[in-house]
Amino acid sequence: MKAYLLYAALWTAPLAAQATLDDAARAAQRGWLAHEAEAIVGQSPRVVLQIPGVDPSAAVSRAQAVALLSRYLHASQEQGLEIVALREMEAGRGVVELERRYTVRGTRDARRETVFLGFRLDAGRWLLSELRSAL
Repeated sequence: MKAYLLYAALWTAPLAAQATLDDAARAAQRGWLAHEAEAIVGQSPRVVLQIPGVDPSAAVSRAQAVALLSRYLHASQEQGLEIVALREMEAGRGVVELERRYTVRGTRDARRETVFLGFRLDAGRWLLSELRSAL
C-alpha cells in the first residue's frame, strides 16, 4: 500500500507543479515517454491537436484530446524524446520543440518526428494549449 501511495504521489506531482515552462515541458516529456496522454494534456480544458490521423480542427475538450492522443501513441514504441528548444514567445505564452524517435509497433523502421507544444500561463500554471506534429 505504501509503495502504491508513493508511486501515485511521484506520478501526479509533475502535473501539479508546473510553475515554469521548463517544468511543464519536462512533465509532458515524461508523459509522452510513458504514453500517458493524461499526463501530456495535464489540466488543460481544451487543446488544439494536429497529429497524423486526426483532422485539424478547433480546440477539443480535455477528454477528447486524451482519447485522440492515446490512440496516436498506442501505435508506436518510443526510442527517445528530447527537448530541443523552449521559448517564452510573449508574456504567458510559450513553445516547446520536441524531437521524437520511435518505431511503429510491429516494424523495425526507426522514424523521427518534430512535435511542437504550445503552452499558456493560467493562474500561475503552464497549461497545454496546442500539440502539433511536423513529420
